[in-house]
Amino acid sequence: LRLVESGGGLVQPGGSLRLSCVASGFGFPDYAIGWFRQAPGKEPQQVSCISSRNGRTYYADSVAGRFTIFRDNAGQVVNLQMNNLKSEDTANYSCAALRTSIKDLCPRAHSRYAYWGQGTQLTVSS
Repeated sequence: LRLVESGGGLVQPGGSLRLSCVASGFGFPDYAIGWFRQAPGKEPQQVSCISSRNGRTYYADSVAGRFTIFRDNAGQVVNLQMNNLKSEDTANYSCAALRTSIKDLCPRAHSRYAYWGQGTQLTVSS
């Protein structure tokens, strides 16, 4: 599975942005898709995830209520809608995929995900 992110950029605090993760390959509905962010010198942290098949969603506490993840299996895309952005949201954002038949599975550990996009930079600054 190949993943390509888009939608990053520079936005002011309080603004909104939508990141997209477009997949190419077979079996997209069988993959849990996670969005991770990584600041310089730090490990990737999961901000959100959507499980395969039933599309259960998960959010890190730091983004809950501000970010929304949703998927379009026919279009093979997972979007991350980000509202009320804060300076601490600044990071490189990547999507990652884990093929799984386990219902609701969305591991937080980045090492569980086999497929990664190249990342897109989000900078929140005035």
